[in-house]
Amino acid sequence: MIRVMLVDDQTLVRQGVRSLLELSDDIEVIAEAVDGDSAIRTVPEHAPDVLLLDMRMPGKNGLDVLQALQAAGSLPPTIILTTFDDEELVLAGIRAGARGYLLKDVALEDLLEAVRSVAAGKTLVKPAVTERLLKGLGQLNTGFSALDQPDPLTERETEIVRLMAGGYSNKEIASALNVAEGTVKNHVSNILSKMGVRDRTRAVLKAFEGGLI
Repeated sequence: MIRVMLVDDQTLVRQGVRSLLELSDDIEVIAEAVDGDSAIRTVPEHAPDVLLLDMRMPGKNGLDVLQALQAAGSLPPTIILTTFDDEELVLAGIRAGARGYLLKDVALEDLLEAVRSVAAGKTLVKPAVTERLLKGLGQLNTGFSALDQPDPLTERETEIVRLMAGGYSNKEIASALNVAEGTVKNHVSNILSKMGVRDRTRAVLKAFEGGLI
């Protein structure tokens, strides 16, 4: 069983997420916390396999919780829960040790897949597409030469494409994934080569078209 703990100040949200998770035979909600302070106290006691953490709470917010648990060496694999696309807060959360984030209106299948993936040690980075990226895609001339089927991307390359889709720079991606900026540049170069495209925007477009993000 995958042992999950929920941290959210909204009772209805906790109840809703719990009810969805309990539809699965391999996931068990073992504990809940109603605010950041109680989460910091009780997460180490329960040692969940996955922590579902709200970022916007009165008092200590999700970022405070991440930083406190990280400093204490007791941060479990964590998925940030948010009701909107707050890029700066999400990026700060990833820097503080979160494995990724989900919107609270996530579909059941996506929620279960996310919990299982993070419990298995994977990173979940699926930022919502930003307005500037949507504008760029809308204005993009897609009549360019590219491979019909891009070569398969590695798991790390897929993570980077997802962050590229969020509009993050190489420097921000390097910080979020805790790698050197030069390493990210090499991955981006490999991504462009595999996809047969000339720039990041076209790579993201092709990733969307191929269902990679």
